[in-house]
Amino acid sequence: MLFKAAEAAANPLIPHTAELIVGTIAFTILFLVLRKAVVPNFEKAFAERTEAIQGGIEKAEKAQQEAQAALEQYNSQLASARDEAARLREEARAQAANIADEIRAKAQEEASRIVATAHASIEAERQQAITSLRNEVGTLAVELASKIVGEALDDQARQSRIVERFMADLEK
Repeated sequence: MLFKAAEAAANPLIPHTAELIVGTIAFTILFLVLRKAVVPNFEKAFAERTEAIQGGIEKAEKAQQEAQAALEQYNSQLASARDEAARLREEARAQAANIADEIRAKAQEEASRIVATAHASIEAERQQAITSLRNEVGTLAVELASKIVGEALDDQARQSRIVERFMADLEK
């Protein structure tokens, strides 16, 4: 048995009581030092990191909201620009139609004026031709009458009466 007691004391797996006490005290001191000095630094670093992550998330959400607002504003401006462009196109079409109508009216007026001028010119030329023909017919009638009568009809008043009578007979 003695052998067994000595054998039991020599077992390397079972620590000595003094080692257990010294180890427990050292562990307790180390635990307290870590708890007082190191753990608060870790906790502080974790808190800062959490705040940084949370702040980053909030900044990202804020940036996303601003981007969404800018997109909505851009879409609204784009829609108003499209509306404005459509309105301007319609105004341009209306102006073009008005200008075309004005040009058509001016062309019609010019054509009417040209036709009226042409009619007036034709009428003046007709009157001139009638006058010229009357004079020529009168001269021929006077010559013919003087040959028929056998005497010269030099009197202007007599010639005028004969020509007018002859023209009246022709017009009937």
